[in-house]
Amino acid sequence: METWELWFPAAAANGLLFARSRIDARDAVWVHSPPEVLSVVVRDGEAGILSKADELRREGPRFPMARLQREGMSIRREDRWPVKNDIGALVILPGGEAGELKSWWNADNGSEWRWQLEFYNHV
Repeated sequence: METWELWFPAAAANGLLFARSRIDARDAVWVHSPPEVLSVVVRDGEAGILSKADELRREGPRFPMARLQREGMSIRREDRWPVKNDIGALVILPGGEAGELKSWWNADNGSEWRWQLEFYNHV
């Protein structure tokens, strides 16, 4: 298990926690409705830092989703629409709930989109 901490560093005096999600280890996640600037820390079960990135800025037009890709100790942000190959990926929502992307559709002009997530919990 890993903990993905997503911060909005430009808010308040010291930034605000956008989402914290404890998930199975993976190299990439999607984030729904991320802020313009995002800092990310990925921790292992012992709170050690596995990867991190400071101030990942949105580049280009605003999309409702961003893909975060781990590359060794760093993380890359890519703001874009999900495509067919992204179905099955994990999406972290504001607050930290995480679900599997089951379907995605968007209008070519970006004026509308439809998507489905599936959530599973085990205690």
